[in-house]
Amino acid sequence: MNIGGIQKCSLIDYPGKISLVVFVRGCNFFCPYCHNPELFRPESGKSISGTAPSERSFGDKDLFDFLETRKKLLDGVVITGGEPTLYHDLPYFIHRIREMGFLVKLDTNGSRPDVLQEIVDDGLTDFIAMDVKTAFSRYKPFAGPTFDASAIFHSASIIINAPVRHEFRTTCVHPLVTDTDIQCIARMVSGADSYVLQRPGTKSVLDPDYFTHTGRPASSAELNRFLHILSPHVRRCHVR
Repeated sequence: MNIGGIQKCSLIDYPGKISLVVFVRGCNFFCPYCHNPELFRPESGKSISGTAPSERSFGDKDLFDFLETRKKLLDGVVITGGEPTLYHDLPYFIHRIREMGFLVKLDTNGSRPDVLQEIVDDGLTDFIAMDVKTAFSRYKPFAGPTFDASAIFHSASIIINAPVRHEFRTTCVHPLVTDTDIQCIARMVSGADSYVLQRPGTKSVLDPDYFTHTGRPASSAELNRFLHILSPHVRRCHVR
């Protein structure tokens, strides 16, 4: 795993648990409003601002050694990014963390359902959170013209049917997320445990000019409409 930083203690990234957050480098999507631009390229030597340690040489063993000192202080570990499912050693990485007695929450963009299926089938995770960018038919600006957007639908189905806690979330940015998109998303995630509508940060994003020339955060009225559309389809829905 190419680790770009850790947050030693979080009370919000794993709902109801005290967790350590591991950020991995590299992502196969280009989201202009991404608030972790340091992680976009796997070859980057940059680390997430405010995380530790910052050395590029920080690797799996360093993380496992650090976790040994936190066994009585933390409930779980959140693996996020970037996109963790790009790494072939992700299942082993999760297995090692779980062997140490920690719960594991995996954050993903849903682009690799085959990896998700393997992790679910092997019982390797306790919580999965998937970012849904927009209606899956509109993924090409994020994922490129050759991306098979049906992977998003497949991943959502795997997660909803998995015997673990799960959450879907959408960062609400106009014009990338509209009422029509939310209606499509609602049908895709019908029956899900939890859905979160997120307000975007507008500083230190992947495309610094995006919120100046193209996009804007969804308004309160738009968020309320999105909430109204989604709520009948999922068990819990709220704005974060």
